[in-house]
Amino acid sequence: MFKLKSGNKSLDLESPIVMGILNVTPDSFSDGGQFSSFKLACNHADEMVAQGAKCIDIGGESTRPGAAEVTLEEELSRVIPLVEYVAKHHDVWISVDTSKAAVMEAAVKAGAHLINDVRALQECGALEAAARLQVPVCLMHMQGQPRTMQALPEYVDVVDDIKAFFELRVQACIDAGIKRENIILDPGFGFGKTLSHNYELLNRLSEFKVLGLPMLIGLSRKSMMGNLLNRDVSERLAGSLAGVLLAAQGGGHIFRVHDVPQTLDVLKVMKATVHYEHV
Repeated sequence: MFKLKSGNKSLDLESPIVMGILNVTPDSFSDGGQFSSFKLACNHADEMVAQGAKCIDIGGESTRPGAAEVTLEEELSRVIPLVEYVAKHHDVWISVDTSKAAVMEAAVKAGAHLINDVRALQECGALEAAARLQVPVCLMHMQGQPRTMQALPEYVDVVDDIKAFFELRVQACIDAGIKRENIILDPGFGFGKTLSHNYELLNRLSEFKVLGLPMLIGLSRKSMMGNLLNRDVSERLAGSLAGVLLAAQGGGHIFRVHDVPQTLDVLKVMKATVHYEHV
């Protein structure tokens, strides 16, 4: 059983939990700036907590394919006020979705409990900052960078290659002083993967269990659903929920989603079914 600890807070991962996505970027692929104003973002955070999200993931830089980079000042101005708001008004875990050491430091100081880094703490100073902060970290696999990651990604074996990457990054974290029990892995659906890679990854997710660490899964409304089903972003709920169910059966622990109540419904049905098997 996995349990994350951050300061005096703990997060039990015996059953899958839902992390609500709060993008405060004008160019996010899914919510597309819908929550980029502070008041709207606060209201959306309130709504997701009321719906049952155990964690809110706050991001100020879009990582969709082709996304432009955001300056440090801009990212701080988007993220920190929201971290402060959620910390003040809700007793939930707060995740900061960033690759910048300075944003990690400021966000944890403002009340964040978890660092969620699509670049797996490989940016300048990020690993050292995370080690100093002593909060859980999520390491995501991405081939390339957001601007270029979908330019002909290639693998010898997509699962084995990602496992090898994780082993290197986990060791780097431990060497830097991050506790192994505070490391989460995210295979990075849609980040430097073809449609075929993504579905092979979903099919073989259980193979990551050998690493002995909890997994964060981000499938919500992604192009792997849209391209397979020929659905626009606003029409990908069914595909996203099917992905959640398959990923939960494959060993996922934290589900980063836009649609909180619907995801919780799927996980409750799965949990009831699993419990029934053992009666």
